[in-house]
Amino acid sequence: MKNSIVILLTGILMFSCNTNPEGFTLNGKLRGEIPDGTKVFLKKISENNQPIEVDTAITTNGDFKFTGKADIPELHYLFVEQLPGYTAVILENGDIQFNAERDSMGFAEISGTFQNDAFADYMEQSREISMQAQSIQKDMQAATGEAALALQDEFKELQEEYKNFELDYVKANPKALISALVLDRAIATKAVSLSEIEGIYDTMSEEIKNSPSGKKILEGIEKLKKSEEAEKNSSIGAVAPDFSGPNPEGEVIALKDVMGKVTLIDFWAGWCRPCRAENPNIVAVYNKYHDKGLNVLGVSLDRTDEAWKKAIEEDGLEWNHISNIAYFDDQIAKLYNVVAIPAAFLLDENGVIVAKNLRGPALEEKVAELLN
Repeated sequence: MKNSIVILLTGILMFSCNTNPEGFTLNGKLRGEIPDGTKVFLKKISENNQPIEVDTAITTNGDFKFTGKADIPELHYLFVEQLPGYTAVILENGDIQFNAERDSMGFAEISGTFQNDAFADYMEQSREISMQAQSIQKDMQAATGEAALALQDEFKELQEEYKNFELDYVKANPKALISALVLDRAIATKAVSLSEIEGIYDTMSEEIKNSPSGKKILEGIEKLKKSEEAEKNSSIGAVAPDFSGPNPEGEVIALKDVMGKVTLIDFWAGWCRPCRAENPNIVAVYNKYHDKGLNVLGVSLDRTDEAWKKAIEEDGLEWNHISNIAYFDDQIAKLYNVVAIPAAFLLDENGVIVAKNLRGPALEEKVAELLN
């Protein structure tokens, strides 16, 4: 079963609230055989999603300590030299207590500040649903027939229950960093509408809004707004947004300058196998209907100029082409909300989008309908 309930983090992170503490102290205790001098690494994830080391501590009788100052709560991770796993921890000013068995870093007990208490509560509730999901998935592996269908329905209901639990938790805990982490994931998975995301974000504390996770949520909201606007502007019935770009010879070409009675905007790339497989069909339709008013404008999402030009020549694509050689960072693709290729937009003589993503015989049928 591909569907699964996603639990946000594998570690337990916790903090409690001191009276305006000026810094943090993280006191750690590892139980089991831990040689003195074992290194404990404190890391966080950089903006380009790479782990970077923040600090290192040395164990004595299994004990270690980190100290510092946290301007805002921020997610970090603890790794122990030569031990499997890690523990997620939020650094915020206050006294933080860490306790773990040497072989169970993912189940460490962390306490001492507000953020940890909030996350512990979240984890306790989410684990209950997760355990139910694991039980159902185990039963599904052995079930057949009506029993399997019933378990699938039960699993779907549990997924919806988990989604509602997360949203309710986030709404009830606007000061908790875990709420920002959960909301950020909801944005990434498109599990919540833009209006609901904005409503939840507005209730969050300024401290959380100013955290890296809070700033990421705001970035996600802006991206969703642009995506929805692009989807609206590139929907059937809308006038196709104009754009321009360099052709293989370096000359800038605009959509408005190459439109025919019918115009096909074809987003493709030389590396895209489905695109290349569809090209012979577009060539056939173009050759048959170009003299009647069909024009094609290819917009390539290639990574290199050489690959783009080679594909044009190999596939015999004799219509106009432009490319910024920007892959999916291409601004034209973003303008049309293109997140996968091939993608195609068919325009009438007024530039109105009348069809999207037609392939094979369906493309020719629509072009013939518009031109005959």
